[in-house]
Amino acid sequence: MNLPDPNSPPELLSHLPPPLPPDLEIPPAFPDLKVELQPDLETIKRGPLKRFFFWTVLKSEWLFGLISMVVALAILAAIPGLQFLSLGYMLESSTRVAKSGKIRDGFIGIRTASRLGGAILAIWLLLLPLRYLSNVAFTAQIINPDGRYAARLRFWVLILTVFVGMHIVFALARGGRLRHFFWPLNFLIVYRQFKLGGAYTKARDTTWDFLLSLRLPHYFWLGLRGFLAAFLWLIIPVTLLAFGQVKTPLSPLVGFLGALLLAIVVLHLPLLQTQMAIENRFRAAFDWRGVRRAFNRAPWACSFALILTLIFALPLYFLKIEVVPQEALWLPTLVFILFIFPARLITGWAMWRTKMRDTQRHWFFRWTGRLPLLPAVLIYLLFVFFSQYTSWNGIASLYEQHAFLLPVPFLGL
Repeated sequence: MNLPDPNSPPELLSHLPPPLPPDLEIPPAFPDLKVELQPDLETIKRGPLKRFFFWTVLKSEWLFGLISMVVALAILAAIPGLQFLSLGYMLESSTRVAKSGKIRDGFIGIRTASRLGGAILAIWLLLLPLRYLSNVAFTAQIINPDGRYAARLRFWVLILTVFVGMHIVFALARGGRLRHFFWPLNFLIVYRQFKLGGAYTKARDTTWDFLLSLRLPHYFWLGLRGFLAAFLWLIIPVTLLAFGQVKTPLSPLVGFLGALLLAIVVLHLPLLQTQMAIENRFRAAFDWRGVRRAFNRAPWACSFALILTLIFALPLYFLKIEVVPQEALWLPTLVFILFIFPARLITGWAMWRTKMRDTQRHWFFRWTGRLPLLPAVLIYLLFVFFSQYTSWNGIASLYEQHAFLLPVPFLGL
């Protein structure tokens, strides 16, 4: 607003309002209101006991999820056809570590595994009374089929089956968390869902989205390609090594050639599989020149990963001495996962180290990185050679290279 100049003519100044008295106080346009803001829940500082409690709960849930994931991988590896899911998961874990350089990124879906593991554990506990009562009813049926006691037990088995089944269904419908099995039916939530409508559609879409989030086709396809790539690399050296047992004059020479080729292959194969998973391209599994260039950029890291892969594969040969029943195959497979999975994570970390620089390291680091590989691969070849005499499948066990193929003791099961 433009004020008139005091030097203006008097007729212009006469239009101005009269001045206010000097002792008059003008009230503020906005009074000083005292507003007490509620603090945000995220800004409230928890006490040390609360922080420790929540930290313990979160870490316990993560640890339980890790155990559930390892057991799930072992069970999948023991089922023919689903074994590629286990291998694909480990290759994907190695890929994520190779892209970020953080080992914790290789533990994929641990929270989801904790949720599924808790649901399976709760269902197993709920079925225990039903299984016990069913065994008692079956025993009573054998002793006295027409007795009143057997008929009464069959009736209670039916009632308990319906009750437990509804309990499990309602708990899974609420979310399937462990706490939902203690109070599976919340009447207010059920009433609200039915009042708003679309409860079935929401449950269907949520279930479908959850199944898609598991990415099972991706893991299966990745594991299948990783298996085929490793098998194509191993087929010729292993066949030559197995041919060395044939009673012919050239057998020792052929067997030695197979052992030499196998030594070269196993020194490249872990990095080749990880490279294929990173680029998501099957041909990358045969780019051995690219792997050698990557090794020269981080020789010590790659050497450590290769040695760890070979060493962790050695104790698993003792689990191949005698075959186990199909229903118990997941137990030795669990040990295989515990040894092979960390090696995959370290291999991914080594591939990440190769991307930290564009030029190769000094010749001193390159050659000192190669020196420990010689005794490691010799010890590995020694175990592989004698495995044909100690393993259950004999010479066929030479093709069961669990460090690079499926993480199972016997491929035929």
